[in-house]
Amino acid sequence: MEWLNYHHLYYFWTVMREGSITAAGRRLHLVPATVSSQISRLEDSLGGRLFVRSGRGLEPTDLGRHVYRYADEIFSIGRELMASLDNMADSGRIPLRIGVEDVLPKMVVRMLLEPVFRLPEPVRLICVEDKKEELLARLSLHRLDAVLSDSPAGRDLRVKVYNHLLGECGVSFMAVAEMAAPLRQGFPASLHGAPMLLPMERTTLRGQLDQWFDSRAIVPEVIGEFSDSALLKAFALEGDGIFALPLILEEEFVKQYRVGVIGRTDEIRERFYAISVERVIRHPAVTVISENARRCFPVHSTGPGASGRRG
Repeated sequence: MEWLNYHHLYYFWTVMREGSITAAGRRLHLVPATVSSQISRLEDSLGGRLFVRSGRGLEPTDLGRHVYRYADEIFSIGRELMASLDNMADSGRIPLRIGVEDVLPKMVVRMLLEPVFRLPEPVRLICVEDKKEELLARLSLHRLDAVLSDSPAGRDLRVKVYNHLLGECGVSFMAVAEMAAPLRQGFPASLHGAPMLLPMERTTLRGQLDQWFDSRAIVPEVIGEFSDSALLKAFALEGDGIFALPLILEEEFVKQYRVGVIGRTDEIRERFYAISVERVIRHPAVTVISENARRCFPVHSTGPGASGRRG
């Protein structure tokens, strides 16, 4: 396959943005004939026409529009690269771009990311919170160094990514102290008919909770469903209902907030993953996140850090 000439691609991209070869020539400080010649060479390498005549102007072909979408992405990433280098020069810090799935408890995210600030090389942490699909799309374009998620990436992705299990733990059911106390006796049956705050359906934790309730014929009164874990916590701390959280956070919640433990189970497993485009993580900050997680979680996978390739 012939290598893509990015100079030719840049001339084509500029013509598309400026609207004509003449305008692009002015932008590039080139005569129109030179721009036209370079685009012709790009067309030869791609095996098709990028423009057709329309009156006095040019209209992109289907191939032209397709190539432009990629070109726009390529040069957008190039601008981001140069901006990141400027930021590094200004701050002297290594940028670490982490995608955070929006269903993850914020305290777990903080626990996982905290050690990056103790690295010898100073790090500038950039956290992007979004839906998992959006984050994986950014990861595939190398706009993120890793994605933190509570589930591995699926096999239906068009790019190769690797799932690194950071740790896993059971689940604790909690509520404000006055609500928790009478429900401890008879747990888990005491949850039947009790007011419950749950993550949204189609999330990993919600699926496990529903199965666990069903297996014990427990039907809680679901009074709220939340896509954001921080919002769910805000309602829970006002005494609106019972909530489930990773066992690793139980001690911290009891210490910080006016909450009590109703009961615990290891039959529901909260798992946390770093998803990367590398089989072996090379970014020093992502490496220290993985190493720190092994110390934080009471139970950890006995297998290697990379649990398998997806894509």
